Amino acid sequence: MLPQDKLDQITQRFDYLEAQLNAGPPADKIAAISREYSELRPVVEQIALWRDHVAALAEAQAMLADPEMRALAEEELARLKTEMPALEQALRIALLPKDAADGRPAILEIRPGTGGDEAALFAGDLLSMYRRFAESQGWSFQLLELSESELGGVKEAMARIEGEGVFARLKYESGVHRVQRVPETESGGRIHTSAATVAVLPEAEEVDIEIPATDIRIDTMRASGAGGQHVNTTDSAVRITHIPTGIIVTSSEKSQHQNRANAMAVLRARLYDLERQRADSQRAADRKLQVGSGDRSERIRTYNFPQGRMTDHRINLTLYSLDKVMQGDLTDIVDALVAFDQAARLADAG
Repeated sequence: MLPQDKLDQITQRFDYLEAQLNAGPPADKIAAISREYSELRPVVEQIALWRDHVAALAEAQAMLADPEMRALAEEELARLKTEMPALEQALRIALLPKDAADGRPAILEIRPGTGGDEAALFAGDLLSMYRRFAESQGWSFQLLELSESELGGVKEAMARIEGEGVFARLKYESGVHRVQRVPETESGGRIHTSAATVAVLPEAEEVDIEIPATDIRIDTMRASGAGGQHVNTTDSAVRITHIPTGIIVTSSEKSQHQNRANAMAVLRARLYDLERQRADSQRAADRKLQVGSGDRSERIRTYNFPQGRMTDHRINLTLYSLDKVMQGDLTDIVDALVAFDQAARLADAG
């Protein structure tokens, strides 16, 4: 049975927030109220759909007593009963606790792993894949840092992605991505296996992570622009070292002011992610089926070019549409990962 008291509390809270917005809340509270209101709206809509369905069932049941309406009522009851399980499932999913970071922008980090030049080229392919996916979703994609290899691959890339549901959709991408293909640099036609690592971090706000000035060291360096494509003779690049953790972040665009802001944003995201991983690891003992916050060294996916196949090892999903995937068509993969995670959390909820 669905918890009626919880459904009542949610709808009452939503009505209260709506009244607050209509009355014009204080300027310092409007953002928080609007965010909570937006988060509750789809839940309340799902509650309303389910309650309308329950009322329709009761009405059809009552119609059975009328001989003239009995045949119609039986037909309506059969339809409503068939539709009810899907509605209940949708409502249970809507009631699952939300990840507080789901609505945030994401920091995407890509680095080559094993495989030398081919790994760097594959890292570049992944960067293009995520950029195209972001564009298809109507999200903004801002490159924060790009260091390219001599062959045009990626030695390191960082981007900020902003839009509706960005982190909620991309958080399952963190891990090791493995590629199997004949490298462009290989004349013998042999299939090589190489890898790149992807990290997707929720963007942190200053209120989430406080970084004392004494905890960081900021160095400026000579920069050559994004990916070494432009000559820049000013000392504008910024490197920030977080002394307690040893985390180092660099940004090497043309504006030193922007570089500092970018580097601090990435540092906050990494520190916030460390806190989230610590909390996740404490819960992991009770939850075996995690796909959203697992070990970053875990091999999560294989891209097999000779067979045109992509396999996500966490959920045993195989798609024979690798060309579309590399063009940024990640919707089927992301939907499957979201559904798997929801099913695991529903099972946990009992």
